[in-house]
Amino acid sequence: MERIMEDKEYNYRDVTLPTFVPIVSEPELERETGERRRGRDIVIAVDHGPNSKHAFDWALIHLARLADTIHLVHVVSSVRNEIVYETSQGLLEKLAAEAFEVAMVRTTARIVEGDAGKIICKESERLKPAAVVLGTRGRSLIRSVLQGSVSEYCFHNCKSAPVIIVPAKEAGDESLI
Repeated sequence: MERIMEDKEYNYRDVTLPTFVPIVSEPELERETGERRRGRDIVIAVDHGPNSKHAFDWALIHLARLADTIHLVHVVSSVRNEIVYETSQGLLEKLAAEAFEVAMVRTTARIVEGDAGKIICKESERLKPAAVVLGTRGRSLIRSVLQGSVSEYCFHNCKSAPVIIVPAKEAGDESLI
């Protein structure tokens, strides 16, 4: 069993994903910039909902490049609960396989315990990504103001990277991939 890491601020478990990327030497690209060769870090907040999957698909199609690394962040109520952990691990492994098939990007995954908005902002502070991508439930403005919204919280509080909020897909829309 993997260790539960206890940080000062939150508990998390890193997910060991299957390795899809073959180990090859770095190509010599004279005209490419250092960032392009090295790749960018992109944080994608995921859960089990269809709007989260839609945001993940959008990020793979419109944002990810070959040398990038996708960091999947899944926030749960307890990382000590084995059923929650195994279900979350299955989701993250499936998404990592899809990310490699579609965009040929490396993927890391972390299951974190706590308040979703705060955790996503803390992970973006830790990683300093090029972007933070998350979906929205598609609630009305009044409802999201009254009840609170993770995407709205991240939009206002994530200071280390631009936040991209992918709108909910309309009923009847098919997956982008």
